[in-house]
Amino acid sequence: MTETNRPYILYGIAALLLLANWYFLGLNSALFTLNFCLISAVMALGVNIQWGYAGLFNVGIMGFTAIGGLCAVLVAYPPIQETWEAGGSGVIISALLLLVAVAVCVVIYRRMPKGSARMWALTAAVIVSFFIIRHFYAPAVAAIESTNAASTGFLGGLGLPIILSWMVGGVVAAGIAWIVGKIALGLRSDYLAIATLGISEIIVAIVKNEEWLNRGVKNVIGLPRPVPFEVNLQKEQWFIDLASRLDVNLVEFSSIFVKLCYTCLFAFVLLLILYLSEKALNSPWGRMMRAIRDNEVSANAMGKNVTRRHLQVFILGSAVVGIAGAMLTTLDGQFTPTSYQPLRFTFLIWVMVIVGGSGNNWGAVLGGIVIGFFWLQAEPIGIWLMDSLTASMADDNPLRLHLIESAAHMRLIVMGLILLLVLRFSPRGLIPERTGRRH
Repeated sequence: MTETNRPYILYGIAALLLLANWYFLGLNSALFTLNFCLISAVMALGVNIQWGYAGLFNVGIMGFTAIGGLCAVLVAYPPIQETWEAGGSGVIISALLLLVAVAVCVVIYRRMPKGSARMWALTAAVIVSFFIIRHFYAPAVAAIESTNAASTGFLGGLGLPIILSWMVGGVVAAGIAWIVGKIALGLRSDYLAIATLGISEIIVAIVKNEEWLNRGVKNVIGLPRPVPFEVNLQKEQWFIDLASRLDVNLVEFSSIFVKLCYTCLFAFVLLLILYLSEKALNSPWGRMMRAIRDNEVSANAMGKNVTRRHLQVFILGSAVVGIAGAMLTTLDGQFTPTSYQPLRFTFLIWVMVIVGGSGNNWGAVLGGIVIGFFWLQAEPIGIWLMDSLTASMADDNPLRLHLIESAAHMRLIVMGLILLLVLRFSPRGLIPERTGRRH
């Protein structure tokens, strides 16, 4: 396998995995797996922009994914009139007062000379602002969360098309990344990892506990879709005629059709981001970023503003992760804050980038597809494997029952095994970063 044909062979193997899923589990399962893999590939591209381009060790991927999911709720969910009447005005007043407080603190910081007087003035402004804002915020939140708490208990969103939330998720994630970058990007790589992980946990804690914003751990279900609902398709005459001509089951075909629509949308976003990422990587900006990654001291000596460039790439990568987070919530049709765990939305994405090949966009996409596939299919494969190995045992055999029940943990074993094998036999990833001059 040469460096030239390696990507084609590996992508062909990935396609065979998806075709095998289709053959053994059906087209519905294969399309669901493909959609998850496409979103995972987008997330992997975002992390590759940060790590592969600039060497930034961001362990806060989970937080930016949650920001994207939250934006899907705030953009697409219809506004809830009764909760707005109960406490919406108080929340708006609190937000305006917060902006005023930030402006006052900025003026104090810039206008007053450095010293203890400025520190005490800032402290006083923060304390006074806290109590004033809380005076309006606390009763408003209590009124919102107590209004029909079983089914709503939050303000809802703007009622706009959910596909707009993908762009909004990227913009908001980029804004949060700017704030985080201003605070943390001056730190050494290990301290940067700790800081981003801590900030990510803060974001997820807010999402879990601020019920007035997104119902917290009660979850938001029934989000709008960018594609038709299956039950609506089954009532459309053109769709009924199409199913008849194809001689397929109407209900199953409607599910397949919806998943195909999702596939087209996700594939378009992935290809667009991949195209832009490739253009950026092969541009003078991309070469400069790799020079900074390889030797910050030399780049700094040549007059490059290393911190500023790190901030740029940190914002870009976080924006891509935010887009993927909104896409994933759109696919799920619900927002579940408790699902945002570091294992799935930080460790797993890093495995995708490492396995695929950091610094290579095509490698990151391949890693997203391969690891996403095995993350979903390792459990059913494990159950089938354990069932086959213990077929000669009695159905009530304790060892057989234990092995089948433990098959759910196969995905963790498979992830670790894939990572170990790749690091042993291809330490730079399945599709390594291209170095040297291309002919």
